[in-house]
Amino acid sequence: MGAFTDVPVIATAFGGTLWGILGGALPGISPSIAMALLLPFTYGMEPIPAIVLLASVYVGAEYGGSIPAILIRTPGTNAAAATTLDGYEMARQGRGGEALGISLVSGLVGGLFGLGVLVVATEPLARVALAFTPPAYFALAVLGLSVIAGLAGGALTKGLIAASLGLMIATVGTDPVSGVPRFTFGSPELLAGIRPILVMVGLFAVAEMLVQIGEPDWAKAEARDTRLKLPSLALFRRLLPAQAIGCGIGTFEGVTPGAGGTIAAFMAYNEARRWSRDPDAFGKGAPEGVAAPEAANNVVTATALVPLLSLGIPGSNSAAILLGGFLVHGLTPGPMLFERAPEVVWGLYGGLLLANIAMLLLGLVILTPTLWLVNRPKPHLIAAILALIVSGVFAIEQSVFDIGLVLGFGVLGYALRWAGVPVLPLVLGVVLGFMLESNYRRSLVLSGGDHAVFVEDPVALGLLVAALLLTGFSLWREFRRTT
Repeated sequence: MGAFTDVPVIATAFGGTLWGILGGALPGISPSIAMALLLPFTYGMEPIPAIVLLASVYVGAEYGGSIPAILIRTPGTNAAAATTLDGYEMARQGRGGEALGISLVSGLVGGLFGLGVLVVATEPLARVALAFTPPAYFALAVLGLSVIAGLAGGALTKGLIAASLGLMIATVGTDPVSGVPRFTFGSPELLAGIRPILVMVGLFAVAEMLVQIGEPDWAKAEARDTRLKLPSLALFRRLLPAQAIGCGIGTFEGVTPGAGGTIAAFMAYNEARRWSRDPDAFGKGAPEGVAAPEAANNVVTATALVPLLSLGIPGSNSAAILLGGFLVHGLTPGPMLFERAPEVVWGLYGGLLLANIAMLLLGLVILTPTLWLVNRPKPHLIAAILALIVSGVFAIEQSVFDIGLVLGFGVLGYALRWAGVPVLPLVLGVVLGFMLESNYRRSLVLSGGDHAVFVEDPVALGLLVAALLLTGFSLWREFRRTT
């Protein structure tokens, strides 16, 4: 753990975390983009500071996405979408400082737990990741969709309609098996599909701005708390079950290549709601609704490195950028890395611990000014938010077409809210659609069209049974609530 006495490592850990928080808080700048922007600067650095810099950006960006999700209902990252539901409601109730404090502490708990899992269980968990075949990934996507009943907020039919719409949006682009364009209407901009972040920013942020503008006396200033408030000991104890759920689900999703923090956050939110003593409070400003997804997506920042370090398999875009950082310095992740360069592995562990400490310290410094900033007069604030959204979306691919998509999804989100249709099932459908379809069709290609492949694979069968049980439990609970 020489990282704690190495000035370059300490500097890169704090600097990378700060850049990650800022990048994650900007709509359109994903953790992988924030990491990629710094990758060229690592060429002339020593291996350990370079790897720590990239890993720290990952840690900071996953946390940073929750800041605009809570304050302005704009998820800075895909994984922060689940935080908007209760985090923004708390902010609307004048409890934004409390929500940010819960997010910060839960993110720290998740990050430290994930680091512990990474250090202790890399080898056995890597074997779990190897067991996942296309049928298992399909079943994992079905398991993710099983939370729709819980996210529908008592309007199951509308929730299913929204999820179906999300799955339809996910089919736009190029066919994952044949490579044939579909539903692109001749537009080359749609060949790569519609990015989930564009859908989320439109449905959450732009739609919320339209709703606020339409409210009576919308320009009138509101008195809100503008100071960060860390959870008390009593509240922290109350949040522990939700954080434990987030840590457990985040560990499972993190070690599974391709799953990631978004699925983990949604599933953690749903399970925290399912097992809560007061599930009706969720969606109305429940602290557990912030703690569970934030713990989950911050666990993933460490556990997603399990398949990378042990097998050399990047399980996410961010892990792929980190893999590039290893290769730049002549290091090949995999079993031999622990023998040939153990100091780099332990330096990474120490750097991740420093990054989580930096996340806490930097959060304490920057969150109170951020709270003050978002409590400025609404006309000024909404204009600034829309300008930030447009500039952030344009920065992704320098595409005016993407800006039009975001604004279009904003109008769709406004219409859905007017009709009482929940938007979270739609977002879940968009996020899981490609994973669901591509692995379903790959499974059939491998089996020659035999659907029995989904029950012959033990991992897939177990996940499908779990999805069936969770769906049945959610439906039974919703039925009891309405009778």
